[in-house]
Amino acid sequence: MDTDDKILEKSKEWEEKVLKPWISKRPERKNNFLTPSGILVKRLYTPLDQKGDYLSKLGFPGEYPYTRGIYPNMYRGRLWTIRQYAGYGSAEDTNYRFRKLLEAGQTGLSMAFDLPTQLGLDPDHKLAFTEVGVVGVSLFHWKEMDLVMSDIPIQKVTTSMTINATAIELLSMYIATAESRGISTSELDGTVQNDILKEYIARKNYIYPPEFGIRYAVDLIEYSSKNIPNWHPISISGYHIREAGADAILEVAFTLADGIEYVRKTIERGISVDDFAPKLSFFFAAYTNIFEEIAKFRAARRMWAKIMKEMFNAKKPESMMLRFHTQTGGAELTAQQPEINIIRTTLQALAAILGGTQSLHVNSYDEALGLPTEKAAKIAIRVQQVIAHESGATDTIDPIAGSYYVEWLTDEIEEHAWKILYDIERMGGMMKAIEVGYPQAQIAESSYRIQKRLEQNDLVRVGVNMYYEPDWIGTTEVFKVNPLVRDRILQRLAKYKKERDNSKVEGSLSRLRNAADKENVNIFPYILDAIKSGATVGEVSSVLRELWGEYKEPSLF
Repeated sequence: MDTDDKILEKSKEWEEKVLKPWISKRPERKNNFLTPSGILVKRLYTPLDQKGDYLSKLGFPGEYPYTRGIYPNMYRGRLWTIRQYAGYGSAEDTNYRFRKLLEAGQTGLSMAFDLPTQLGLDPDHKLAFTEVGVVGVSLFHWKEMDLVMSDIPIQKVTTSMTINATAIELLSMYIATAESRGISTSELDGTVQNDILKEYIARKNYIYPPEFGIRYAVDLIEYSSKNIPNWHPISISGYHIREAGADAILEVAFTLADGIEYVRKTIERGISVDDFAPKLSFFFAAYTNIFEEIAKFRAARRMWAKIMKEMFNAKKPESMMLRFHTQTGGAELTAQQPEINIIRTTLQALAAILGGTQSLHVNSYDEALGLPTEKAAKIAIRVQQVIAHESGATDTIDPIAGSYYVEWLTDEIEEHAWKILYDIERMGGMMKAIEVGYPQAQIAESSYRIQKRLEQNDLVRVGVNMYYEPDWIGTTEVFKVNPLVRDRILQRLAKYKKERDNSKVEGSLSRLRNAADKENVNIFPYILDAIKSGATVGEVSSVLRELWGEYKEPSLF
């Protein structure tokens, strides 16, 4: 009798002689035992649940298909980059927070921008007034970026910028800041999100219609691959897709579909896949069901390796590696009993680390109430440091590998995600799928399904639909941006516009207008020239708005 037959026979014997008598005396909990993505979890997993052989499905770290990690020794060599997403008010406010985070042990910067900056509106625009500096830092010309990075060695830190519709403008500010200090672009290391597709799908901070939005994003990828060798020109983001209501399966499928679209469009420029793919990066959420999250990361890594090798014929190993940043789940934070969020984010961070992340942001426990306080942000850094140095999770490479449950769940997520990817490809790719509202509708359906499970207590949120304390009195400090900051920003903008060489600015904007009006011209150098000449984010965006128009999402209902 071979091994599988022995296991099967023993399994049946165990069920009859051990399990059933036990359950008859101690019934199991009334629970559907579904993951948040709706995958049915069996009572027990054995080697019989494993598909395929070890070498083809798992292999070794640092080798195709990268299931066990993209680097041969993972965290035994170096830890992930510890980042805290930060930014509020004015440039000097954010600089102060950055320096405090670096003092606490943060190893990379992650910059948040206010909505006007993200949407190409200067602080003095009538639509910007109530949002200046509220959910991120207000940056409207390159000297403000210089203030944000004051006393920070720009050539020695990696800086991530969560910016999309105005990504070229903000990266241009960063370049101008570096060059003003005598630092070459070859010394710069970091990431701009630049993922406009997920804005149409989930986050909605777009400006231009999709055909121009994708042109803008690919212009940045093309320019960066040729001129900023260490920079990651895009962070293909599943995080916002997940936060909009997608489950883990949709997060993987839609993120990789976006990645396929960017690769395809960049190759159409005549650029070899191996000349830009090694600098592509990804961004995922980490939620509280740690096993589903670990399986998700493993599945995504294996799928991307196969996509790059088989679909795009990539040759370099680096082109097949899925490098990703992770942020713990903002949508899972609760305003009720917010200190519990420290426990949630610790589990989420552990899932990301066991899943092999390259960079990590842990949400502060008070973020369901407002922007993080300095104390809460420091605790979030300490969460990462405790896991790194006290948990043992970094001592061996991929410690969760070989778990019958995790390997089975990895296969399940992969199989479901492939089906969605095939559907999108049959539609003509993600651009076409967005046009007909496919990902938007799938996310809406997923969000409804998850909310319904919460309301029926099938999914539990401690402190919300279980162990709720109506008389709980919180002591959590809530951080609020000083409204007087807006006045300081507006005064500085007015002074800047008065003192600059406006004829030089107009000339650079005119050249940008001519370039953007031509289909086959990369607009990055022209935006960079405009920013260096003194143009603001709003002025650059206004030129492109005039030519390209603004996107109005069609109603799906």
